[in-house]
This record gives sequence, structure tokens and C-alpha cells, in this order.
Amino acid sequence: MQTQIKSNDYLLPGCIFFPPKNASMPLVHVLILCHDFPVFKEETNLFSKTYCELADRISQEVGWTVLYFNFSGIGDAPGSFSLSQWLNDLKSAVDFVYEMDKINGVWLAGFGVGGGLALCAAAEDARIKGVASFGAWSDFNEWSNPELIVDLAKRVGAIKPKHQVDLDKWRNEFKSIKPIAGIGKVPPRSLLIVHGSEDEVAPAVEARALSNAAEEQVELRVIPGAKHRIRDDPRAIAILLGWLDRQFV
Repeated sequence: MQTQIKSNDYLLPGCIFFPPKNASMPLVHVLILCHDFPVFKEETNLFSKTYCELADRISQEVGWTVLYFNFSGIGDAPGSFSLSQWLNDLKSAVDFVYEMDKINGVWLAGFGVGGGLALCAAAEDARIKGVASFGAWSDFNEWSNPELIVDLAKRVGAIKPKHQVDLDKWRNEFKSIKPIAGIGKVPPRSLLIVHGSEDEVAPAVEARALSNAAEEQVELRVIPGAKHRIRDDPRAIAILLGWLDRQFV
């Protein structure tokens, strides 16, 4: 079903899927899916469809409630991209879930930029029970040229035409929002890091850096031959489904 997440003054569109009723699972386990930064404008319009399909599949196969939403500026979502705004969006989604009845806990699964921000959110919020991060950077130093990121974000529609960007603020965000700085706060909560060995955007060394920063209290999986669009790889989704199944073992 369609839903909306209130983040600042924005209402972000999303979808939420509920599993078939199961008397043996009276409490609600919720997974929030976090999308990557789009590369093409056409991709932003596909996120709602493809991620909602993935959310539905996870809900049916694992028996969890699964929430997906568009970050600010993506697709039909109002507002514009910035790292701090997206992190705030994710925090708002966690708050939204905890307003539901009979919540046992919230887990996050994120891809690319969404995976890195999921790690940052979990470092700050003990209510998040676990994180699965796919193809994430250990930090955003590669994004340290804000002029290039602004240009890309405008081309894919993640920054609205009239939005004014504070480049100095962006530079500070790229330096201060660092998954590698917060990941050590996540264990002993469950932590899964998945990366493609042939990731052409965020090299696989990023996954090892994150694992080391968590003092290897992490399930690290490097998928041979997989590239950055790892959510399209059936092996990655199988790993995610297995990880969710093991959360209560």
C-alpha cells in the first residue's frame, strides 16, 4: 500500500508491505529499504516501482513488514538532495515506524549512498536493531567536489531548478557524515556488509575498511564479479533474505 513519510516540511512518497498474518509472530519486525543515488534521470522514476517490488518480495518471503520511501528530491518526492537531508529523511522514517503498533524493532537495508547513511543512522539510534549495507562507501571523500555533485544531482532531478545550494555546507557534510566513523557503534547489533568484487563506483576495499572499523564484528560478503548495481544481482538479495531469517536464531 502507498504511504508518506513526513520529513521536515516534506511528505515523501513510499510504499509499505505487510506479510500474511502469522499467529506465531504477534510482534512486528520492520525493514526499511534505502535506495542509492541515481545515475540517470530515468532511474529516479523507476525507483518507486523496482524498490516496491523488492519490498513486496521480502515481505512475502521472510514474513516482515517492509517500508520503502523516496529520499528528498527523488522521483515524485519534494525537496532536494543533500547528505544531511537524506539522513534526516531516514531518521524520520524510523520515527514513522515506531509510531506503529506492536513494533519489535526496525532494521535497515541500504544500497550505495543509502547503505552508508543506514550505517550513520544506526550509529546514532539504538532503536535500530541491525543494518545490511550493500556497495557503500566508507566515507564520502569521493564526493568532495560539490560542484560536480550539484551538476549530477541537477541532471538526474535530485536538486530542483530553483533550489540554492550552499557549497561550503555541502563540503562540511561530505567531511562530517562518515559511515566509517560510526560503524563501530553498531555492534553488537547485527551488521551485514555486502560488496561486489568488481564494483566500478565504490571499490571493494571500501567494504574491508568498514569491516575493520567495526573490529570485524560484522558479516562481510564479497560477491565475485558483482558490480555496483548489486541489488540487481540475485546473489545479493539471497544474502539479504538469509540475513533477515537469522535475526531471531
